[in-house]
Amino acid sequence: MLDEKIPHKTSEKLTIVEKVGYSLGDLAANLVFQTLITYLAYFYTDIYGLSTYHASAVILFVGLVAAFGFNPIMGALADRTESRWGKFRPWILWTAIPLGVVAILAFSTPEFSYKGKLIYAVVTYTLLLLLYAANNLPYSALSGVITGDMKERNSLSSYRFVAVMFAQFFVQVFMLPIIETAGGGDQAVGIEKVMTWLAVIGTAMLLITFFTTHERIVPKPEQKSSIKEDLGDLFSNRSWIIMLISTTLVFVTLAMKGGSYVYYFKNYVDIESLANFVNPITGSLANLNLNFFGEDPSSAGFGLFNAGGIIFMIVGITLSKRFADKYGKRDVFGIALLLSTFFIFIFYFFPPKAVGLIFGSQILHGFFYGITIPLLWAMIADVADYSEWKNNRRATGIIFSAMMVGLKVGLSFGSALLAWILGLYNYIPSSDLVQSASAIHGTKLLVSIFPSIPFLIAVGLLFFYKIDKKTEVQIETDLKQRRNS
Repeated sequence: MLDEKIPHKTSEKLTIVEKVGYSLGDLAANLVFQTLITYLAYFYTDIYGLSTYHASAVILFVGLVAAFGFNPIMGALADRTESRWGKFRPWILWTAIPLGVVAILAFSTPEFSYKGKLIYAVVTYTLLLLLYAANNLPYSALSGVITGDMKERNSLSSYRFVAVMFAQFFVQVFMLPIIETAGGGDQAVGIEKVMTWLAVIGTAMLLITFFTTHERIVPKPEQKSSIKEDLGDLFSNRSWIIMLISTTLVFVTLAMKGGSYVYYFKNYVDIESLANFVNPITGSLANLNLNFFGEDPSSAGFGLFNAGGIIFMIVGITLSKRFADKYGKRDVFGIALLLSTFFIFIFYFFPPKAVGLIFGSQILHGFFYGITIPLLWAMIADVADYSEWKNNRRATGIIFSAMMVGLKVGLSFGSALLAWILGLYNYIPSSDLVQSASAIHGTKLLVSIFPSIPFLIAVGLLFFYKIDKKTEVQIETDLKQRRNS
């Protein structure tokens, strides 16, 4: 029953049911999050009708308010929540339905004046990021208290991010053709219908997460710390600072390049070469009554391009735990991130007709980046352990809230930079005309040079990150002894 207390769990081993149940929460959240990364700028400029500069301002302003306002408050609230369900699980329950409702509203296109549309965009995007923080921050922090076993935590991260890849696969591969079909060519109608279904499915998944997970690591009853002490622990933790900056940089890149691809395929890639490349694939699928990609070569190419990258990301994710268990998270994360950066950077050198090279580079980038995906969040959970090990106080929620600040700042800056740079290079929103050479060059830079820079800086920062394989083992052993005693 909902009001029954969960008995204390002494085993740190997780069942398959709990791992799958936990992972569904991230699948649900990423139906929203991946839509923001992939389509938010495009929705505001080409569907909703805002100028590139207004779209950039809305994304940046609201994103920064959410990052520096909502996330720290949520971290402090979650750490101080006391309920029969634990500290973090109740927030997943309380926010599941409101998050779904607001996701629908944020991607709706009411018939307002331009000023009314601008106000509506600010209000709905603010509510969406508020509820996303109230849901996803406790969800992420839950991974730090669901088990203290490092190998189980690595395994949980792998389950979680396979689910993330499924959400990403749907959003980046199928969503654009489905929007076209659902709206009968009207993208505004199509995206409202699609978001309604995603909201219903996502809400159900979040409820499953609540009912199938447990919190095992509970702070000592005598542990009482002020927010000032928690913040003091954070800012004296160099590994936390490095992970905060790295998380920000990673999401700047993800938002910038992820949101640029739809413009890249519509304006840069040669349509005839793309059609010749994708038609044999879509034609074969059509013969099997499996034509998910629609008839437009740009949409079909965009979907297949993302599909290749995501499939190989999933392959990378499945190998991530094995490498991390053997070599340590830090070293594997750094090497894989560097290799994935290389395959972003070389997009700059591909001419519009080099479709095979474009697809091949995306596949290799996806594979190496996939290895890093579970490790980022597992390393943040390690930072929470490191803080407890060093200070004898645990503040999982505020540590994860700080990382969510990095995520939101990165997402906001990346998406805002995307819209701003498009305007800087004279991109014309909602135009059926051929874009200028300047706009096309800007689109090319947005999928290659610009997104490579934050990734490279993040790789450099890892040289100063303390928690290597040896330290991981020592922290895990010492904390187990403390908890058992």
